[in-house]
Amino acid sequence: MPAPATTYERIVYKNPSEHHYMKVRLEFQDCGAGLNAAQFKQLLVSALKDLFGEVDAALPLDVLTYEERTSSAILRICSSGLVKLWSSLTLLGSYKGRKCAFRVIQVSPFLLALSGNSRELVLD
Repeated sequence: MPAPATTYERIVYKNPSEHHYMKVRLEFQDCGAGLNAAQFKQLLVSALKDLFGEVDAALPLDVLTYEERTSSAILRICSSGLVKLWSSLTLLGSYKGRKCAFRVIQVSPFLLALSGNSRELVLD
């Protein structure tokens, strides 16, 4: 008796997540500027405002964690604003006349996914 023909079903997963999470780091060309959490958030909002205007600067953006020592943060943005935030961070080039750049380390629709980095995993 011949084996039944294999059937394949294509499943497309459209992300229903309301938010995306980004792990970012702000790097300066010379030594760091020592921004506090409020200044960091203001820099994010001004980057959005410079590129997209006043309306898109009002996107719901939250700084969930901020480490002042390394100028790194975990951000929460509505999924519809992810591309706008990412592009505005990419094009930001200076802060108070000092050259800087945002490095996007990880992006995920799941906060838990940012807790570890499989590329740095060390198995014992």
